[in-house]
Amino acid sequence: MSFGGPLSIIVYLIACLSHLSSCTIPKRYFYLEGFTVPAFNFCPAKHGTDTERCCNTCDDVREAYRRRGWAFKNPDTIEQCKREGFSQKMQEQKNEGCQVYGFLEVNKVAGNFHFAPGKSFQQSHVHGKLLAFLFQINMTHYIKHLSFGRDYPGIVNPLDGTDVTAQQASMMFQYFVKVVPTVYMKVDGEVVRTNQFSVTRHEKIANGLIGDQGLPGVFVLYELSPMMVKLTEKHR
Repeated sequence: MSFGGPLSIIVYLIACLSHLSSCTIPKRYFYLEGFTVPAFNFCPAKHGTDTERCCNTCDDVREAYRRRGWAFKNPDTIEQCKREGFSQKMQEQKNEGCQVYGFLEVNKVAGNFHFAPGKSFQQSHVHGKLLAFLFQINMTHYIKHLSFGRDYPGIVNPLDGTDVTAQQASMMFQYFVKVVPTVYMKVDGEVVRTNQFSVTRHEKIANGLIGDQGLPGVFVLYELSPMMVKLTEKHR
């Protein structure tokens, strides 16, 4: 079933993403579309990555390691990361929270999005991050707003205002969402094509990087219902 366009997801989430002992929310703001890192005008060592691309930044080196399938273990031995103060920045940010907002347009099929510590460099579906901090992460979070389409009078978004405190470090929170396509017919003839949703939350301690043990973070896994709801507004 299609309403003639991609599925729009609007999200506004505040998360701790810090050590369990301390958290200040919010300190850093990120938009979902991300940002680009400016390049430098030199080509330092490639650190054995055997790639034709110059690794001008620490992020370039990390990406080269990812492509080769290597673990990124000691940034202090890499010129670009030393120059950019990578390790120091990680230390400075370890007790910070962050605020994420924006929207996504996705195909109308089952999928997921998630919020987890580290840049979105993936190695076997695991974020590239400093492993020393991984299992001390505080996944306390507050979902101010999450919707799957336009609002209409009386709509209820069940995750709005959700405030969850992680009782232990390295918690994995999973929100299983069933999205129901909805058509709202206004009394003036306007048609609002949108979605309602229901949700179930599961949580566990993430003790590992692979298998069923999971990864610390907030995960939203959604699927679309084959049924559609039609609401009609009428005068009394």
